[in-house]
Amino acid sequence: MLFPTTVFAIFFLTVFALHWLLPQRSLARKIVLLCASLFFYGWWSWKFALMLFCSALLNHAAARLIASREDEKARARLLGWTVAANLGVLAFFKYTSFFFTKCFVPLAVPVCNAFGAQEALISLQESVFPLLDRIVLPVGISFYTFQALSYVVDVRRRIIAPAPSWLDFANYLAFFPQLVAGPIVRASDLLPQMIQMPRRDSTRIDTGRALCIILCGLFKKVVVANWIAIVLVDPFFENPARFGTVDAFLGVYGYAVQIYCDFSAYSDIATGCAILMGFRFLDNFNAPYFSTSLQDFWRRWHISLSSWLRDYLYIPLGGSRCSTFKTYRNLILTMLLGGLWHGAGWAFVLWGAMLGGYLAVERALSRVWPALTRQKTRFGKACGLLWTFHYVCLSWILFRSGSVIGAQMQTVSGVFKAFGSPQIAARNLSLVALVMLAAGFCLQFMDGERPRRIWQTVNRLPAWLQGVLAALFLTLILGLGPQGVAPFIYFQF
Repeated sequence: MLFPTTVFAIFFLTVFALHWLLPQRSLARKIVLLCASLFFYGWWSWKFALMLFCSALLNHAAARLIASREDEKARARLLGWTVAANLGVLAFFKYTSFFFTKCFVPLAVPVCNAFGAQEALISLQESVFPLLDRIVLPVGISFYTFQALSYVVDVRRRIIAPAPSWLDFANYLAFFPQLVAGPIVRASDLLPQMIQMPRRDSTRIDTGRALCIILCGLFKKVVVANWIAIVLVDPFFENPARFGTVDAFLGVYGYAVQIYCDFSAYSDIATGCAILMGFRFLDNFNAPYFSTSLQDFWRRWHISLSSWLRDYLYIPLGGSRCSTFKTYRNLILTMLLGGLWHGAGWAFVLWGAMLGGYLAVERALSRVWPALTRQKTRFGKACGLLWTFHYVCLSWILFRSGSVIGAQMQTVSGVFKAFGSPQIAARNLSLVALVMLAAGFCLQFMDGERPRRIWQTVNRLPAWLQGVLAALFLTLILGLGPQGVAPFIYFQF
């Protein structure tokens, strides 16, 4: 079920009405919310919904078992088994095909050739490949797996207590606005809200904020991201050799704007829907292309994931508290695994290595040349912003190229050939293209708390006028957007 569709609008209005009309302290509110979330997720497949429900039951039981043990070794052992179980399920669905076809087979070919066992390998491939084709990746499994892991780890660390009931934890894990593509909400933030549940007599719905960020998210996705993808990005990356330098810049810059507008749009709509239901999420984007360093970029881009990787991977590895070499190792390893989280393919691994390696370089430069990295002057900040933005754009080429190593290298080489072909006339350059790119970039001013005055102004309007204005803006967005609704980019992760 996609957000910008009539089906989701009917679904959300129904859930919204039931959520606020049912008795405030009744168990029915929690049951209805869980059923609605499972129905939303099961819209793709009821099997996926059943798997999500089982994950909630097992992780809650594991957390309560961990909390009941006083012995630290026993708690650590139980946590290890729980983490292994979660990652095992994720690895099976997401990485089985990658490890067999891209890791095992290439390594096995020379060994089988050396021992004359080529027929055995061919037979193995013929029997395994049909089974791999049957593995369907559940939508959003990476997101809710990371949420479950943060819950059991925080219980192990005694940061939070286990949820008082499986129903509260299931509602936290399966809450439909953020279920498919994040943000990755921590149990310490959302679980207490699920336990208490918003009350009509004490919860004031910030309709101004909710409407503004939902409409902004719809504009980002339906108008900007979809138009840029159809006109600038997809045609260029499908065959870069047909295009020249100008179109190469438009394609690369376009993808940078597209992926920001597409992913931040999902976070905006999810956050806005949660606000209307009486729940609060932390911001997931904060003008990432205004960053003056790569480290700053990862503090602003997909904040829930970057903070998760920091708290549950980078710091447990030792963070920056160890030797210089180990600190660089921790940075690179964290980004490598972060890249692999994004997709099962060497392109994502190389993308993570590219970002992790440069983070290590940045840290090294900050030690030997502090004045370069402090960027106190406006000129220094401008140089840092331009360099960081273009390095991120360079990494997006690898990210966009796909998971097949051959096609990936062809795409990357084709992009750079296009950059070196100024003689080819620009096909995609137009005033509309420049306006769309500028609009997508400027929409970063709507991130975080920046549009607070707009929210407050909308909140002062009568409810009927808020509804009329929202309907007018929604009609305008639907009129400007291309026909059809494209899935969000991060659905595949």
